[in-house]
Parts: sequence; C-alpha cells; structure tokens
Amino acid sequence: MELQIKDLDQIDRKIQKLDKAARVGDKEARFHIEVLNKYKNHLENFQNIRSLQVTDNERKVVEDMMLLTAKPVVYVCNVDEKSVFTGNAYSESVYDFLKDTNDEVLTIAGKLEAEIAELDETDQLMFLEDVGLSEPGVNKLLQAAYQSLHLISFFTVGGKENRAWTIPESTLAPQAAGAIHSDLERGFIRAEVIKYSDLMYYGSEANCKNAGKLSVEGKNYVVHDGDILHIRFNV
Repeated sequence: MELQIKDLDQIDRKIQKLDKAARVGDKEARFHIEVLNKYKNHLENFQNIRSLQVTDNERKVVEDMMLLTAKPVVYVCNVDEKSVFTGNAYSESVYDFLKDTNDEVLTIAGKLEAEIAELDETDQLMFLEDVGLSEPGVNKLLQAAYQSLHLISFFTVGGKENRAWTIPESTLAPQAAGAIHSDLERGFIRAEVIKYSDLMYYGSEANCKNAGKLSVEGKNYVVHDGDILHIRFNV
C-alpha cells in the first residue's frame, strides 16, 4: 500500500502541473490528465498500476514517471523443507491474495537453498535427487525474473570462453551483437545461428553444421532464447 500511496502522490502532482494548460485548451494536457485520472482511480481502489489494462498511448503518458507499482514483481515464499512441494498456510495465503493478478509467485526453502549453494556441481545433483528436486530454487527464481522483465539469453561459444548474453525479447541480430560490443553492431554482416536444442542433441558446432542445423541470418533476424550466435562483421 505504501508504494501505491507514493504513486498516487506523484500522479496528483503531475495533474496539478498540467491543470493550467488544460484549462486554456491544451488538448495534449487534457488527454494526459484524463489518462492520469484513470491511473489514479485504479490506485485508489488499492490496485497496482501493472494490473491496469491500457493502450500504448496511455502507457506512454506515465512512462517517464517510473511509477513503483508499474514495475513487474516476483513474490518468493520462503518455507521450511517439508513445505517446499506443498506450501504451507502462509504461502497459500500469498497465492490466494494474488490469484487475480498476473504476478509470479514461487515457493522455495531458503535454508535448503543455502545448503545446495555450498556444494559442488556433482554433489548438488546428488543432493537434489535425495530431496526430490529437479533443480535449485534459485534457477526458478532467475527464470521467473527473466520472464517478468521480458528478457532472454543467447550464447557465444568457442575461443577462450563460453558466455551467455542477456537481451530484451524480440531483439534483432545486429542489436544482439551490440550487447557483446558496439563494433559488432556497427559492422554487422550476418549471424551464424545454432539452436540450443540442436547443439545439445548433436554435441558440437561441427556436428550441427554437418547435419544442416546451422543457419545464416541477416539484419532482420529476431534472436530467440538459447540461440548460439557467431557474428560476422567488418569495421
């Protein structure tokens, strides 16, 4: 509720600034006030900005205001080890409270996660199997955060290191290359692309290429989550 109050205060101040211009006939100011009142009414009904259905033009009105309740949220319920699969009364109350929202809710056992983090990879796998988990909860948290922020990862492999790069969804290949270095975006020629699933199946880049699973893509290629990219460029 405190965040909603802060957003309300910010919206009220913005309306006051626009009021004079609106009263003398400024159409843009009137439109902005109309939209701001729509957001205000939503907040006064104890709802968060992110749950309000608006048009792109209406969203742009508050885009530069950085409203707190417009930001995506992932709720994490920390439970005991016995409740990690079923939840408990406290986590159930959180799920019930958020059932009509699109907010992500996760249940993890913090103490268990701390124990997992102290183990090496081999011991982690054995420990997870013993407690009946398929992966650490932190992995699920990262996945949920990426989904909430509309982010994906692509990979570069070979040379001295293999690395994942984070980019927004629907990023074109040249802009993805720019996440690595601005020169790659500026001099982008093409991207050689292998799907993650193909690399896992065939075992190597060479095998993927021999199987016809390497595609050559141009500037309009939309990078997908898990793509392995080799950028060809010239500057």
